[in-house]
Amino acid sequence: QMQLVESGGGLVQAGGSLRLSCAASGRTFTSYHMGWFRQAPGKEREFVATINWNGGLTYYADSVKGRFTISRDNAKNTVYLQMNSLKPEDTAVYYCAGHNGPLWLRVTINDYNSWGQGTQVTVSS
Repeated sequence: QMQLVESGGGLVQAGGSLRLSCAASGRTFTSYHMGWFRQAPGKEREFVATINWNGGLTYYADSVKGRFTISRDNAKNTVYLQMNSLKPEDTAVYYCAGHNGPLWLRVTINDYNSWGQGTQVTVSS
């Protein structure tokens, strides 16, 4: 498993932007497809976005499509989540995750075998 550390969360007004980063270590980063999940208070953790090992393929939850962009820099062992046009309903703890399965597109929690500790994103109205 990889060790993952998220950063970049914070408090932002509705309509604003944040960029989350997730630094990976401990395994070959390019062996892993990466994803972002989030968990709001009282709700289950949900899928946000995923990217394949070389960054050429991405997939988003409908709730963030057109507003969020996932990317990765394999030279820096880092995956990013650029979040624009933020809404109060985007408020959650955001988690970075990775998996090394044969098929890159995975949207369920159990498909991922490496997780970060999470970073809080709060969007005020």
